[in-house]
Amino acid sequence: MPNPFILVSPGATRGLGLALTRQFLRTTSLPVYTSHRRQVNDKDIKTHILGPLPDVDPKRLHLLHIDLTSEDTMAHAAKTLKTSLKKHVGEDPYLQTAFITGGVLFPEKQPSDLQWDHLKETFQINTISHLLMIKHFSQFLPPTNQEQFRKLEKPSKWVHITARVGSIEDNHRGGWYSYRSSKAALNQVVKTFDIHLGLHNINAICVGVHPGTVKTDLSKGYWGSEAKPELFEPETAAQNLADVVENLKTEQRGTIWDWAHEEIPW
Repeated sequence: MPNPFILVSPGATRGLGLALTRQFLRTTSLPVYTSHRRQVNDKDIKTHILGPLPDVDPKRLHLLHIDLTSEDTMAHAAKTLKTSLKKHVGEDPYLQTAFITGGVLFPEKQPSDLQWDHLKETFQINTISHLLMIKHFSQFLPPTNQEQFRKLEKPSKWVHITARVGSIEDNHRGGWYSYRSSKAALNQVVKTFDIHLGLHNINAICVGVHPGTVKTDLSKGYWGSEAKPELFEPETAAQNLADVVENLKTEQRGTIWDWAHEEIPW
């Protein structure tokens, strides 16, 4: 019998990723794997995650070490996950839901604001790391060579956190050159990987989701400029996105969705 699990990366220490990790621990009974960047005491991180969740079985939570600027850490984490699944999830494990959340923002208002180091970091975190997560972790999606995985009630969901400003059609204000461009590139990653899933008959879909403006360090300088309906605490944003993803159907694959279940144009 297939045994599902959930992956949120990164998602162990702060912001939307942490809120998503807690959301799945609170609302499901599945094992949840999440990642952190620094080599610190796993016990302390687990205590941090589980603090507001006294009724959650701590044995459901598992940690991976992933630095989004290091492919070596991703490859090692994938090997660690493979070993852990045999021990903690059981026979025939498969990735039911994956949220890939890495993001960074340098708000260039005009071309003279562009800086080489910022450009490299933006594309490394917002686009390249997402590609490498696909490379190393998509192997855990339902396999194609077993009938039981083809008969799953719902497809697995592989989800990238993107942004409305990545939409070329919806770009009416300009600015934020590297952030917009890296998110537009990420949207292309979503579409391309979803085509791959379909062509290879993998029982999974890939989508991108826009959470609105979330009250995190990434967006702190822009809270006052956002309309209230799109400004969310991380916990609310996590609930919104989990609900959107849970209700997506196979025919909605390869697309970008916002927190209110509205499709975002390319």
